[in-house]
Amino acid sequence: MNIFVHARRALVGALGLAALGASSYGLAQAPPKSAPATGTVATVPGMPPVPDARNLYSETAAGKMSPAVAGDLVRVYVPNLRSNDVYVIDPATLKVVDKFRVGVNPQHVVPSWDMRTLWVANNAEGRTDGSLTPIDPRTGKPGASVPVDDPYNMYFSPDGKSAIVVAEALKRLDFRDPKTMALQWSLPTPNCGGINHADFSIDGRYAIFTCEFQGSLAKIDLVERKVLGYLKLSKGGMPQDIRISPDGKLYFVADMRADGVFVVDGDEFKEIGFIETGKGTHGLYPSRDGKKLYVANRGSNRIHGPPSGMGSVSVVDFATRKVEANWPIPGGGSPDMGNVSADGRQLWLSGRYDNVVYVFDTTSGAVTKIKVGTEPHGLAVWPQPGRYSLGHTGNMR
Repeated sequence: MNIFVHARRALVGALGLAALGASSYGLAQAPPKSAPATGTVATVPGMPPVPDARNLYSETAAGKMSPAVAGDLVRVYVPNLRSNDVYVIDPATLKVVDKFRVGVNPQHVVPSWDMRTLWVANNAEGRTDGSLTPIDPRTGKPGASVPVDDPYNMYFSPDGKSAIVVAEALKRLDFRDPKTMALQWSLPTPNCGGINHADFSIDGRYAIFTCEFQGSLAKIDLVERKVLGYLKLSKGGMPQDIRISPDGKLYFVADMRADGVFVVDGDEFKEIGFIETGKGTHGLYPSRDGKKLYVANRGSNRIHGPPSGMGSVSVVDFATRKVEANWPIPGGGSPDMGNVSADGRQLWLSGRYDNVVYVFDTTSGAVTKIKVGTEPHGLAVWPQPGRYSLGHTGNMR
């Protein structure tokens, strides 16, 4: 087993309560080109249309709640990697209201493409008993776990026909039935050690995955089902989360060793810039208006860092690519993964090395802490605006 596999692994505006109440409830060959970010986007068959090519996050704005999530509990689900459980927080009270056991080493809570199931990805690091545990968002209760090889993370194809299980230790992407999780086909990514996070082109033709242990990116052709190539980043060497720009042209790549965000031209698949943010840059979350990118800086360059580190959140302007604010955590901390509340007023992040959850006020940067289990990771804020989920902790479109 790769040694890296063993090494890694007030405030009441929460989740848009008002909005909920108001709603009805090296390249091997030339890569495919995305449609330009003006006019109509020619998406792959089965993918929902892009209403605004200037802002692919237009349908995730505050108040744009899908009827599919009507009746879902307003909750935050926190997977705790070392205590093998999920804590459930009521954001209206900032209290833990439930907790339950899941599989071994839960990494992320992932909303399904149709937004009717929240899947807990239990990858069982260094073992062979990985699983996915479904949660019913209407009741907040788990169902029976499904055995799945090494589900470190999970995404969904833009057409909703496949769940994409990121089998990190196996250097492989497993495409599965999004309901039953039966295997459809697999795609080896042999030169992508530590494959883990991804985002998708504006037209759904390709995805770019980060390769944490090789300091690079992998570009995947989702139509032809093949690896198009790999891109080595110029410095740093530990890419984490990745998010596409609102116009679909650029990808922002958090790098935990470089202490900042690389900017990559997606179609040309080349690095074009770098933004310094903070120590241990890790998670990336767009604001509800699609203008800002919240960057979680975990406070350490190590996979297993100390508590009370130099953790912070940087606010990057998508258009200018400049840091316009930095919110340090008083007393230190380790902000990791999470998401923005449905109304955009809060940013919820797990405190990876501090066994807490952070709630940032997105206007002032003020922080509230909530005690949870051991080593919280990819928490999910639910419900969220959007028409469908591409996975991770809520990559909504």
